[in-house]
Amino acid sequence: MPEQVHVAVALEGAGWHPAAWRDPSARPRELVSPAYWRELLRTADDAAIAFATVEDALSLPVRGEAEPAPGHVGGRLDAVLVASFAAPLTRRIGLIPTVTTAHPEPFHVATGVQTLDHASRGRAGVRLVVGAPPAEVANFGRRSDAISGLPASGRVEDSPEVLAAFREAGEFADVLGRLWDSWQDDAIVRDVATGRYLDADRVHRIDFEGEFFSVTGASIVPRSPQGRPIVTALAHQSVPYRFAAEHADVVFVTPRSAADAAGIRTELDAAPRAAGTPLRVFADLLVLVEESRSEARAAKARLDALAGAPLASDARIVAGTPDDVVEEIRALAAAGVDGVRLRPARLPRDLLAIAERVVPRLNAADALLDAAADTLRGRLGLPRPESRYAREKALS
Repeated sequence: MPEQVHVAVALEGAGWHPAAWRDPSARPRELVSPAYWRELLRTADDAAIAFATVEDALSLPVRGEAEPAPGHVGGRLDAVLVASFAAPLTRRIGLIPTVTTAHPEPFHVATGVQTLDHASRGRAGVRLVVGAPPAEVANFGRRSDAISGLPASGRVEDSPEVLAAFREAGEFADVLGRLWDSWQDDAIVRDVATGRYLDADRVHRIDFEGEFFSVTGASIVPRSPQGRPIVTALAHQSVPYRFAAEHADVVFVTPRSAADAAGIRTELDAAPRAAGTPLRVFADLLVLVEESRSEARAAKARLDALAGAPLASDARIVAGTPDDVVEEIRALAAAGVDGVRLRPARLPRDLLAIAERVVPRLNAADALLDAAADTLRGRLGLPRPESRYAREKALS
């Protein structure tokens, strides 16, 4: 049996290349059209892709930029609302919107993602983004601890501000989990004869008091099909790896090679983790797919020229044929990752190439892992968690 992996996609505007909106296949007039996102997510759904993440940000400049770049796509739809819109229009694909941990209250995010889990019948998740760049801080005006980037060393542990942002994100994730656990599965009794709809003894106050958040009540949304929707995070080094190991179900990593992926896997496996809760590791690849390598290189060169600079990414860039992408995925699978998240350089062109040429090749090679399950947790082989409050009540 060859190594098998899940395949996911990361959807961003017109694609991950800054000039993608100028590609002949792009549809720049439709980027804020719900129909555009419906078609992208249906394409991924029909291709048996495990889940799609939807990017988001709370300022016009992209992270790492001080001002909006005139040559880049500006403006976007809210990712949670896009996922909620697509939920009844798709069948199996997991829907994972991006949310920052710096500005929204965890209560709002918990109820929104729980609602998405109900609307999708168990296919919801969330990608947590740590920290607050200056442009986002300016948009909210409620905090002054903007983070413009990593310190000169490039190490998170050398910046007290970034370390604090990870502590805040850890509390944020903890509150999400507690709110999702606050209703027992059987809290709603619906006893028409007695007029008793809810068993209040099965709804629990979370009484959380931390460094950044204080939340006393229970969620307003009943426990959702997955119990806890999937929590995901992107991580590049040790502190983020530990954050993901402690708080996430899925971590996205950016290895430069298969050997690098194996090393990251080893570090993640050594990080502290709750017993019995596996962490799924997905490697990110930014892909531009054409029928020949020369066509792919030429397409990338055209976009680079339009952007005025070569494409730069935290993820490894593969500009090549469908077979080249499959070869990269299989090498990462052999290195021990559970899945690969593909970032299409151009939308919809590269998503169509993934759906119509990459995924079928993986299937033919018996390299695609696609468990038959009704929920995203089940599809990823993750157990449905029991409510911690129900467990504590049973033990008391």
